[in-house]
Amino acid sequence: MDSQTRKDELRRHYEGSRAALLAAIDGLGDAEMSLAAIDGWSVKDHLTHVTVWDEIRAAEIERISAGFEPAWPLMTDSEIEAFNGMTERMRSSLPLAQVLAELESSRARVLAAIAAATERGLDETRYGEAGLRSDHESEHADLIGRWRQSTGRQGG
Repeated sequence: MDSQTRKDELRRHYEGSRAALLAAIDGLGDAEMSLAAIDGWSVKDHLTHVTVWDEIRAAEIERISAGFEPAWPLMTDSEIEAFNGMTERMRSSLPLAQVLAELESSRARVLAAIAAATERGLDETRYGEAGLRSDHESEHADLIGRWRQSTGRQGG
């Protein structure tokens, strides 16, 4: 597959996963978004978590495209849990408007990094924890959707 086709496929993948996440949160009010009810996290926490990993992924694509090694090698489960817990605590006080704005801008950075990626940057084997193609966001959309269904909240 040529690099432009690969970039287009990645763009469609990330646009699709974002659409699923936005559909999962559609119609939730501020109070529902802030309720810590999904594995101890709020919807807002899940969104900040996706944002953190988008920020890391964009930087990794740029880094690897520039000829450097990934800064985020594969992590153990306990390292991932500690990192995710730390970033959730650090960002939990952010206002919802900021969380939503950063969710949008972090995805824009991922898409821009993909658009500018070199052949090296499109080589999935060069990535560590923040892989080039990830289903991470879809997993969070599914969690939020299942929570909405189990609690009788409309949408999602």
